[in-house]
Amino acid sequence: MTESADYLTLRETFNQDAERYDRARPRYPSALFDDLAAAGVGPGARVLEIGCGTGQATVALAERGYRVLAVELGADMAAVARRNLARFESVAVVTGAFEEWALPREPFDVVFSATAFHWVDPAVRVRKSADALRPGGILATVSTHHIAGGTEPFFAAAQGCYERFDPATPPNLRLEGADTIPEDDAELVASRRFGPATFHRYEWEQAYSTGEYLDLLLTYSGHRALPAAQQTGLLDCIGRLIDEDHGGRMVKRYLTELRTAHRTD
Repeated sequence: MTESADYLTLRETFNQDAERYDRARPRYPSALFDDLAAAGVGPGARVLEIGCGTGQATVALAERGYRVLAVELGADMAAVARRNLARFESVAVVTGAFEEWALPREPFDVVFSATAFHWVDPAVRVRKSADALRPGGILATVSTHHIAGGTEPFFAAAQGCYERFDPATPPNLRLEGADTIPEDDAELVASRRFGPATFHRYEWEQAYSTGEYLDLLLTYSGHRALPAAQQTGLLDCIGRLIDEDHGGRMVKRYLTELRTAHRTD
């Protein structure tokens, strides 16, 4: 299988169990939306969201009074998003790949993408986002990272489960702190269509029961793509660690990053 085929296959795994994704995936820090507003995005702003999933971030955008048009690749994910957003008259969800979707004639004030921008073809995503924006409009992308912290002995022990059941796992992999993750705006600079990027970072933790954590793992593309026997072995191994060594509960530490940049051309 080619790298391109791997990428296209993996990004479609999220649609395989939209209800689980909606249930298990954590929401985003409220401070993120405060900082987006402080960047100049006021109520009534017209927002194009790329890859809304089941609408976790879209709900927060709508609650701020933004008019949101969301494009979601997965039909099942889009259906759950429409259900979650039904109370907002200012939100619409369309199904399709952003790369192929025809931009409306009216430009947007903001192009927003939460934990989805990296799944869009890199040859298209920055250029088309700039095309979608009015001059001075904002590209706002959100990334999420699993970092050192939380129940660290569990994550160190879980490495053995991954090395046993997922051969693609690098040996002796360990979580790193937020300060080791670089602020990356190289593709924006290279495009020459955006000004300097601004970064906001939020570190936070979430506790999970054994069942909740296994539910979360089954929303990750790499875990979903494992052959059935390996996937079952991995989840059983991780579940036993949480139950037997940590009383059925563990804590995961996250870094969420908001990157904003204004269209300059």
